[in-house]
Amino acid sequence: MPEISLRERAVRHLARRDHSRAELARKLAPHGSAEEIDDVLNRMHELELLSDRRFAEAWVRSKAARFGTARLRHDLAQRGVARETIDAALAVEGGCTDFDRARQVWSSRFGAAPADAREWAKQARFLQGRGFGGDVIRKVLNETPDESA
Repeated sequence: MPEISLRERAVRHLARRDHSRAELARKLAPHGSAEEIDDVLNRMHELELLSDRRFAEAWVRSKAARFGTARLRHDLAQRGVARETIDAALAVEGGCTDFDRARQVWSSRFGAAPADAREWAKQARFLQGRGFGGDVIRKVLNETPDESA
């Protein structure tokens, strides 16, 4: 079976989904030298097949309904996306606040206000794990549900 070129491997990965430059470099690392990989990644960028901006925007769009801003930032940083690119992607998604997303995530999971301190802590841990800040969590959990809504 013939050896698959780095360029073909890169195109195959990008055909499945968008990748950040760092992710794609990591996936190609076992198959070539750093210089060869850098050349292939530069060519993919020139052809507009590889874009950290497009990757970050798609990631935020797909995950924003379930996670808070802190979690989205962390996940993108783990994938090698630059801070400026992350900020731009989060600004594009800016239609919904962290509070609105947290309330939606909370209501789909729990739906009822915590009955005691133990339940409050459980719900707070859940929201914290989803990347919502402490002030947002307190607002969501201390809010009295509006019966008219």
